Amino acid sequence: MAKSKSTHEMEEKRQSTSGVKKEKQESKNIEPEIEATDVVSETGNGSAPLETLQNELSAERDKYLRLAAEYDNFRKRSAKEREMIYTDARTDAISRLLPVYDNLERALKMECSDEAYYKGVEMIMTGLTEVLADMGVRVIPAVGEPFDPNRHNAVMTIKDPELGENTIAEEYQKGFTIGDRVIRFSTVVVAN
Repeated sequence: MAKSKSTHEMEEKRQSTSGVKKEKQESKNIEPEIEATDVVSETGNGSAPLETLQNELSAERDKYLRLAAEYDNFRKRSAKEREMIYTDARTDAISRLLPVYDNLERALKMECSDEAYYKGVEMIMTGLTEVLADMGVRVIPAVGEPFDPNRHNAVMTIKDPELGENTIAEEYQKGFTIGDRVIRFSTVVVAN
């Protein structure tokens, strides 16, 4: 009997401890629910902090993309401005050399009794022409070409049945270009 009494007492202790364990588990389950409902009741909506963070992240991402686009545009604009400044400086320098070209051309058209002198002027003209060609400077074709107001400057018109309408009959001063840009317009006489 002593054994059965001790077994009975042990069983009761086991039940009472299992009951305490169940109560503790139930109370643990209740506490997180209360905490979750407190958070929801304080904010009014459980996903509001998440939405706020997502909106802030979206706004920062938008600012970053705009800044990146602005920088890319600035970089392209700066490169284009540098290219324009280089082209303008080159054009200015060449336009200052063109009167020298014109004077050498006039000197070659004049008759000269000194062959060495004439040969020297011819060599200078050849050298200047080569330098201009190396820099990308091209002479605008004129005589026999159709008149183009974007490349030619007409100072006079004449009637000539042998030439077609708006054809350049004579050139007073050569014109020059760098690429598509006109440095100096050709001064011409247009027929018909």
